[in-house]
Amino acid sequence: MSSPYERKPGETAKAYALREITKSIINVELKPGALVSENELAKTLGVSRTPIREALQELQKSQLIEVFPQRGSYVAAISFDAVDEAAFLRRTLETAIVEELCEIIDEKQIEKLYENVELQEYYLSNDMSEKIMNLDNEFHKTLFIMCGKERTYNLMQSMMGHFDRIRTLSLYSIKDIKIVSDHRMIIEAIAAKNKESARMLMEKHLLRYKLDKEEVVSLYPDYFKSKTF
Repeated sequence: MSSPYERKPGETAKAYALREITKSIINVELKPGALVSENELAKTLGVSRTPIREALQELQKSQLIEVFPQRGSYVAAISFDAVDEAAFLRRTLETAIVEELCEIIDEKQIEKLYENVELQEYYLSNDMSEKIMNLDNEFHKTLFIMCGKERTYNLMQSMMGHFDRIRTLSLYSIKDIKIVSDHRMIIEAIAAKNKESARMLMEKHLLRYKLDKEEVVSLYPDYFKSKTF
């Protein structure tokens, strides 16, 4: 679990708890199937049990937490049904985003995207998976922001929990990571104002989880809902 000293200025205890618990689930620090203790989380984050309970209720709505009467709360197993639905939403939105960027992006924005990818390449060469994940998120969010659609991105994120855990496991287990080179090619297509290429590259990029699926499941079989196979 992350440090309890990362609470943002003005952030409510519930928002802080929700952010930190979600991050721990996405990063697979809280593993699928793990029992979630309100007392331990409250102690770790330095808040009372009430905001922890409220955060867990929100995570139950997004199907990242499962509550069993008389047994407690558990981190939900990864559902490929949820992963596929989230991936469909991302492809629908992000292919449209890159097409729009082909029309409106400027040189300064292109430079900002390249700076992000250069950092990704540095962290990839130094085997720093968590840093790549953070920069990957920043890269995609920046695309939305550049189109003036940050609220759309935030709404999309509410469905990404299962999908993002697949991304995390892929970064930890797949030796030949293609996502960073994908990002560079996407920028090149946008800079060239090639809508067809940008759309095709983004779609391929967001479908990579299917290529990684077999290897990830073989390494972490207990993390997944068996009924999805």
